[in-house]
Amino acid sequence: MSIPHTGAPDAGPLGSSEEGHIGAFASYSNPPSIWPDFLVGQAQAPVRVLVVDDDAHMRTVIAQELMADPRTLLVAQAGSLREARRLLRQQEVDVLLVDLNLCDGSGLELIRYAKTVRPSVEIIVISVMDTEQEAIRAFELGATGYLVKNSWFGNFAQAVLQVANGGASITPGLARRLLHSFDRVRTDGGARGMEGEKLSDREKEVLRMVANGYVSAEIGQRLAISSMTVNTHIRNIYRKLHVRTRAQAVSFASLWGLL
Repeated sequence: MSIPHTGAPDAGPLGSSEEGHIGAFASYSNPPSIWPDFLVGQAQAPVRVLVVDDDAHMRTVIAQELMADPRTLLVAQAGSLREARRLLRQQEVDVLLVDLNLCDGSGLELIRYAKTVRPSVEIIVISVMDTEQEAIRAFELGATGYLVKNSWFGNFAQAVLQVANGGASITPGLARRLLHSFDRVRTDGGARGMEGEKLSDREKEVLRMVANGYVSAEIGQRLAISSMTVNTHIRNIYRKLHVRTRAQAVSFASLWGLL
């Protein structure tokens, strides 16, 4: 059953003096006329989103875009870490959009908490900070998206739909720097380097199926191997990519171009 829209924007429409700052990030494009029925995010069952940012104007920008797309449903907004925790306990949420710098704590704390109370929730960071270290830390904690505020590349509804369907959404400029950073690490033979720790063809095959949402039993059935063997491959993937969850494995594999 679809949940009615709640959490209306708590600020007025964008004024002309503010549009130059983040107006370019709010692209109110209409959804495609044809949206495949096998994808998550249908008008009758939209992706439920919680937005957490202590900037009321930014919440308004995001809220307007999400409510303009029938495939996404804004279920609630929060301006603080404390309020976000309460809403996560009370609301059924598919995707969490969270700023890293909140008035009463760090968005990284909320990512960790969200994965505890809502293990299946997908998380997208929205932040003015675009350092590789912050992004990597967010991914390590379970985020699958990282959008840089004030970027010319931005579509919140599209980002939500991407992660809800097993993908990763990263501002292009940051993604490029992350790739260069990983390349340097590989060249230098650092801890995250994959020289000598490359995924096998079978491990890549399993990882692609994980990215498509299949569970171990389904992967085993499709590859004609046991669930135990699938789980062994997944453990090896975690070790080689230096990650702890399936979401992290998919995120890093997307960045490295393994999928």
